[in-house]
Amino acid sequence: MPSAHVDTFAHDHLPPVEEQPEFLFTLPSLQFPEQLNCATELLDRAVQRGWGDRACLLAPGIRWTYRELQERADRIAHVLVQDMGLVSGNRVLLRGANHPMLVACWFAVIKAGGIAVTTMPMLRAKELSTMIAIAEVSHALCDATLVEELREAQRTAPGLRELCCYHDAGPGGLEAAMARHDVPFVNVDTAANDTCLLAFTSGTTGVPKATMHFHRDVLAICRCWPPHVLRATEHDVFMGSPPLGFTFGLGGLVLFPMTIGATAVLLEKVSPPHLLEAIREFGATVLFTAPTSYRAMAQHQELLHQTTLRKCVSAGEALPPATRALWRDITGIELIDGIGATELLHIFISADEATARAGATGKAVPGYVAQVVDDAGQPVPVGTVGKLRVKGPTGCRYLRDTRQRSYVKDGWNYTGDAYFLDVDGYFHYSARTDDIIISSGYNIAGPEVENVLLLHPAVAECGVYGVPDAERGQIVKAYVVLRPGYEGNGAMVKALQDFVKQSVAPYKYPRAVAFVAQLPRTTTGKLQRFRLHELESGYAP
Repeated sequence: MPSAHVDTFAHDHLPPVEEQPEFLFTLPSLQFPEQLNCATELLDRAVQRGWGDRACLLAPGIRWTYRELQERADRIAHVLVQDMGLVSGNRVLLRGANHPMLVACWFAVIKAGGIAVTTMPMLRAKELSTMIAIAEVSHALCDATLVEELREAQRTAPGLRELCCYHDAGPGGLEAAMARHDVPFVNVDTAANDTCLLAFTSGTTGVPKATMHFHRDVLAICRCWPPHVLRATEHDVFMGSPPLGFTFGLGGLVLFPMTIGATAVLLEKVSPPHLLEAIREFGATVLFTAPTSYRAMAQHQELLHQTTLRKCVSAGEALPPATRALWRDITGIELIDGIGATELLHIFISADEATARAGATGKAVPGYVAQVVDDAGQPVPVGTVGKLRVKGPTGCRYLRDTRQRSYVKDGWNYTGDAYFLDVDGYFHYSARTDDIIISSGYNIAGPEVENVLLLHPAVAECGVYGVPDAERGQIVKAYVVLRPGYEGNGAMVKALQDFVKQSVAPYKYPRAVAFVAQLPRTTTGKLQRFRLHELESGYAP
């Protein structure tokens, strides 16, 4: 089916067909029509099925039904098209904490045939401007409380020509504009293989990559892992900590509950204490969060015994067997573990409660196939660590990025994870195969942190590495060579940490800092990051 995009930027910058993975549509539920708009299928069809009066989205002080979400999304779609000049195929940056209005904006963009670029609220102007430039973003919808960094980014990104804020009571705010449009929106009849979202993921160089996902991809992830592994019902109340800017959060807190007519709770504060209190307040039954949060919440046994939780999903980082056992002992609930990737949109290896195995991630989710191979692409024997590669209905398409050829080889997606298989076909996580640091579920590129530290006047050289941490899986550790005249002490550690926090998202700051005389390098001067852990220990406030 020809693209429905007037702005053909996404189509024009897809990877060449020969560099894309092979896509598999082996399940009956994965047979998609040529024309498809995932907002129509997920939201409008929900109302047509008679779910209009069901609770769809909850938040502190907010209860929206499916029909109310549809009405708001329609109004915003009209604002985008009639007031802001959006044409199908334009990229729209969305900036806000997890909130029903952010979801309404997301559906509005999809309805209008736009491409949603949802970002995390913690990102700073430097990071936002990079994303705007890569995706050639032309429009933005932003929570008014977070607009300052976006406006700063806009000053260096003139292509972002239209910006409107919600939670703005003034005449120029999105709510005022929405009030002027009270008729249903006719969704753009997009092709199933039109791009509808760009999800950014960090690379080892610190330059983010935009992963391109089609309308059919959004529905594909709803028809693989949720019905075959999660098996939630319309009576469930979903809740979790991942931002909607993460595809883990988009799926778990929006797409999956809406597929079955269930309810989702969206929280702006998602620390373990806030999460635990909200679970009790809203009666959550299905929880999505990282192992770090499960470990923290496990310290509150009495409160956990009072919750209505029945299904708990762990992803974003490797699940330690001790965390699985601790959660099961306290709650009686077996964690559903899973590994996904932004490149494949959501979870592709997992196991349900009945088949979960300590230390194992699980097996390939129906609809996907996975292998552990050596450098030559040959499957390795049982128990041998190798590279994980995957195929399924979703796969990697980087937006005009030469790293496509590294992620996709011979039709397979190489995830950058090292795994081994046991005799029963369960996949066991070993390590990452690149320089990405995974801390509390966040992907952090070491070189990006290095680039920031090098801007500090006290830093002559630095290297950043991920070191094991019992609470977070890994933490960012910086090995710093100071310039003459500066002293490596606790005050300098704090100064460097604060400097990083002010420049990029705070979760990327080095939680440990070691001051060293020199860094390990090759004869050509290239930093040997894998040897950084051999250096002396430093401060870890």
